Amino acid sequence: MAEHDRDRFTERYLGKVGELTLKGTNLHQFETQLVKNLRSALGSVDSHVWLQSGRLYVSCPPEACSAVEFSLDHLMGITGWAKVRAVRKSIGDISDAVYDCAREAACGGAASFKIEARREDKRFPLTSYQICTEAAGKVYDSGLLPVNVHSPDVVIHVEVRDECYVYASQKKTCRGLPVGVSGKGLLLLSGGLDSPVAGWRMLSRGMRLECVYFHSYPYTSEEAQKKVQDLARILATYGLETHLNVIPFTDVQMRIKERSPEPYRTLMLRLCMMKCSSILAERIGAQCLVTGESLGQVASQTIENMSVTEAFCSLPLLRPLVGTDKEAIVETARAIGTYDTSILPYEDCCVLFSPRHPVLRANVEEATSLFRQLDCAELLQKAFESRTLFRYTLRDVIRAEKVHTQPLGAK
Repeated sequence: MAEHDRDRFTERYLGKVGELTLKGTNLHQFETQLVKNLRSALGSVDSHVWLQSGRLYVSCPPEACSAVEFSLDHLMGITGWAKVRAVRKSIGDISDAVYDCAREAACGGAASFKIEARREDKRFPLTSYQICTEAAGKVYDSGLLPVNVHSPDVVIHVEVRDECYVYASQKKTCRGLPVGVSGKGLLLLSGGLDSPVAGWRMLSRGMRLECVYFHSYPYTSEEAQKKVQDLARILATYGLETHLNVIPFTDVQMRIKERSPEPYRTLMLRLCMMKCSSILAERIGAQCLVTGESLGQVASQTIENMSVTEAFCSLPLLRPLVGTDKEAIVETARAIGTYDTSILPYEDCCVLFSPRHPVLRANVEEATSLFRQLDCAELLQKAFESRTLFRYTLRDVIRAEKVHTQPLGAK
């Protein structure tokens, strides 16, 4: 950090990497991407980001704290973060910082504490145990809080590294891998609960995402499209950015209604979506399609119908929720902030054109024959060429001072 920044950047944050430490000889690639992602998120924010010895660090002036914290909340690749006190490597300074943390905890209602120390710098003269013992003395002697090593109300952490970092409050975050280390996918994004959660899961595995939404105006309202745009915007806060491709599908759906037997309409619609999505994926350089399908959840998601759907894809089809029940999906949607938007009462085109008695066990041969009767290749190409593109970025959210939107874990 430049010397002139040290006076301005008085606030310090520490992020803990998790899964990245298992990457062996590829570790540097993952760490580089993690730092790059956070720097990109904070591009319009006065800050300094670096990684050293398995810890991600951010320093900033006080006015940038909310933006930094929002970015860390949504950063894939760290297990958690803490706002820390950076002090000199002397037991006196460490003890003072520990006392300050204990006093804040006591004001917040804590009735006991313990210290956990980690001595990364082995040149420091005290062992981890000795640091705990010495640093606890000022708090204990003052009568501020008693020590409870088994079930304390607050744990105060001391890490002796290039500097010494003291902190009490930690926040868990997304875990996973940094976005950008696992290729690029195209998410079929609807306005429901499932597909945003599926997208978030792939982001947490390091995949960059673009989204596609099929809109059938006037059978689906503008509010339904706005709902999907809002979901794409939320996903962008975790994925750094996303492009939402809105494809007009009214003519395609009318062709399906005219030429397809009613029980097959939903399946034919899925097949048309897969064909159109494959065209888009190849155009944008995506290596796979991603859907929110969960085995057995609805009629189109029986193993037979899912097999038919996959047969019509020219790229791998990933279903991160395939073995997940609805309760778990809802829980994740609440945690990542998509739930309240997903449950808004604006139906997508799949719902409005659903048959009363959909086919449950289609086969590829029969589905292929019915699809050919649609003769919709030209309609699909026209729909693809008529798409509208929206771009959302985490940096724009921060720049618009919307950093207090719902963070991970909020209810």
